[in-house]
Amino acid sequence: MITKLDKNKVRKKRHARVRTKLAGTETRPRLNVYRSNKNIYAQLIDDEKSVTLASASTLDKEVQLENAGNVEAAQKVGELIAKRAVEKGYKSVVFDRGGYLYHGRVKALAEAARENGLEF
Repeated sequence: MITKLDKNKVRKKRHARVRTKLAGTETRPRLNVYRSNKNIYAQLIDDEKSVTLASASTLDKEVQLENAGNVEAAQKVGELIAKRAVEKGYKSVVFDRGGYLYHGRVKALAEAARENGLEF
């Protein structure tokens, strides 16, 4: 039986494996997604300089929601991160799903970001 701790270990291992192939640059930053049970977070990261260029999460004051751990909340965060990225002049990004399946909240965030101007 796989426990919750083991699931996260497996996810981290998968994420580390994917990260060897993905890297964000100044011209094309990495859009990183982290998902917890209650919230979802997104960051634009320049890996060459190790700098976070923009971030958004369900904890931001601009995102007003009753439940922050659902698909609707992920869509709002996707819209917000795309808006902030476009304001800073970033159109093209590398999508890093953080070892999660491209399904549910992660997919909703990605599609909302695409609809609001990001290309990946």
